Amino acid sequence: MPPSSDPSADRPALVLLDAYLEARWDGRDLPLPEVMVGDSGDGAGELVHWALGQFRRIPREPKEAFGRGVGSLLTEFRSRRCPWNAAALRLLGDVYAFVATGPRRQEDWARDVLAVLHRSVPDPRGWLRLDCDRNNAARPTVPAYPFDPPAASEFPDRLCPLEREAAVAALAVMTEEWQSEPAPVRSRPDRDAVLADARTPLDRYGPTARYWTNATAAASDPAPDFLTAGLQGTRSHGAARRPAGALLKGDRTGPGRVPAGRH
Repeated sequence: MPPSSDPSADRPALVLLDAYLEARWDGRDLPLPEVMVGDSGDGAGELVHWALGQFRRIPREPKEAFGRGVGSLLTEFRSRRCPWNAAALRLLGDVYAFVATGPRRQEDWARDVLAVLHRSVPDPRGWLRLDCDRNNAARPTVPAYPFDPPAASEFPDRLCPLEREAAVAALAVMTEEWQSEPAPVRSRPDRDAVLADARTPLDRYGPTARYWTNATAAASDPAPDFLTAGLQGTRSHGAARRPAGALLKGDRTGPGRVPAGRH
């Protein structure tokens, strides 16, 4: 089944099932919600029924195997929901990353970014959020964990504007490891495919989106060569665990890797 091309794939059935599978992956034992799907004609009902069928086939014991099975199903379910999800998962699904988007609600967009970092707002379309630390025990006292963001008033001093293609490259190199990357994007045989996957998430924000980064290489040049430098050679303004990322502003905003931050 190909990914749904529906750009508003946030109907209650899909959102409910995504949340349920994530909860089961996290180890919570919850009853299956009554997901009602009409004949929408866009593949949503088919996707929900497929995922439910796959879920019911996963053996409940041992619990560790059940958790792995649900995690694999959740990844496949999210990939099939829309091309944006699929591209983000190919790029960043296997690295320690924070990927999130939030709505534009305030005149000062830096406050919207802080809301995303604090996980206090949902994605306007209900699409993918990658957050390895969503259940971290530190979050009740450090809501933005593992980040230590500055006050909204300090954002202009910490961020540098990026041209679009530089933002694509900044996102692409986030697939690399911080230390001892054996295959940097610049030398990979699938380099063009990685760059294409980086463009897909950014396309969501439209042609008028603007891009920023906390990478110091952009301080004097809005088009630094991130591919040549690679993630290991990219320095950033200080924050918890040295995040480097692309941040963009349009009708929606967010940091992390898409808009993005690498922990």
